[in-house]
Amino acid sequence: MPRPLRLALSVALTLSFLLVTSPAQAAALVRVLRYDVSRAAEFVNVVNQGAQVWNASVVNVRLMQGSPASFVVIADNGWPRALPTSLGRGTIWMGRQAVDQGYSPVRIAAHEIGHILGLPDRRTGRCTDLMSGSSAPVSCTNANPSAAERAEVDRNFAGSTPAVEFGRVHEDR
Repeated sequence: MPRPLRLALSVALTLSFLLVTSPAQAAALVRVLRYDVSRAAEFVNVVNQGAQVWNASVVNVRLMQGSPASFVVIADNGWPRALPTSLGRGTIWMGRQAVDQGYSPVRIAAHEIGHILGLPDRRTGRCTDLMSGSSAPVSCTNANPSAAERAEVDRNFAGSTPAVEFGRVHEDR
């Protein structure tokens, strides 16, 4: 086989290999986090909705209900809070107090999951910022993270150092 033909064939095979393997390699970068809602009582559906919000918003992490769980969600009568112990791990308490005051349960769930994904509270007061939490008005029902929050979570799961403080309860009140 002539040398130019061998070179062209080699380049074509290399490109074909890269095109076939790149999607698989990209899929391998996605981290799957399982969560346990067996103690979430009436909040099971809103936690699932909050997880779906994040699944639709980021590419480097996927949230799935199941076990073994990376984080647990517990219903209680206090204020909502999260205890992230490391990136993607911890405990969320879906406190009834904020819901009783009129805050959106899905927004609360997505906000608390945000802590597990490495985001700190940012009391901007803006409804467009999911991590503004209760500093946004009670009328705010936006459960979607901002573009900056989405990008930060993707960076966290790509190897950046998360801004959230691990090992500390984050209670936004």
